[in-house]
Amino acid sequence: MSDPERDERGERIAKFLARAGIASRRDAERMIEAGRVSLNGAKVLHPATFITAGDIVLVDGTPVAAPARTRLWRYHKPAGLLTTHRDPEGRPTIFERMPAELPRVVSIGRLDLNSEGLLLLTNDGALARQLELPATGWLRRYRVRVHGTIDPARLAALKGGIVVDGVRYGPIAAEIDSTKGSNSWLAVGLNEGKNREIRKVMAALGLETTRLIRIAYGPFQLGNMPRGAVTEVNPKVLREQLPKAG
Repeated sequence: MSDPERDERGERIAKFLARAGIASRRDAERMIEAGRVSLNGAKVLHPATFITAGDIVLVDGTPVAAPARTRLWRYHKPAGLLTTHRDPEGRPTIFERMPAELPRVVSIGRLDLNSEGLLLLTNDGALARQLELPATGWLRRYRVRVHGTIDPARLAALKGGIVVDGVRYGPIAAEIDSTKGSNSWLAVGLNEGKNREIRKVMAALGLETTRLIRIAYGPFQLGNMPRGAVTEVNPKVLREQLPKAG
């Protein structure tokens, strides 16, 4: 299958920057709009600009090396860290806790401040964007502890999706694992993962989410990784599991 962003003209510069691990595709486009990117000595004016082998790309005056081979890591995110490279409020971020030997990486999706569990990291921003899309079809699985009285019928109805505060959420599979008093553990699976989706949907059912742990993202599992651990996925497994990324 041909790649619409890589043809006889070359490759779109925003995608090149993402594959080089400079930033996500969206952030690369913002960098271009801010005038921070140049190509062969001229400022890049549009993210659809094409580059070819031998072109010299600079970001903030620093040359961008050709993209390295795509790599993927599993990370056990602890609660209390933001999934962002910088926070205006100075709160701690996951990237401040990465091992020094790790190259610059971006996260595939996010986990909010109080959520924990499996987060995938990659040095290929274009791949990150692709794997975040619902069309990729990867199931994200969670263990969710909630406080409140569960209505089994409303929980089962989430398989048909739900609208909360005007936002439509896609199908969610949610089952009760265990209950003790007014606290329950749920097994939750979804394919999309909008911002704080599980917490908002549970709140709409009258349930307070007191703990949220992602245990799987597509074929990749959290397993028994310690909190804060980072483990690279074997390149052979990577080739077998990941769709082609251009």
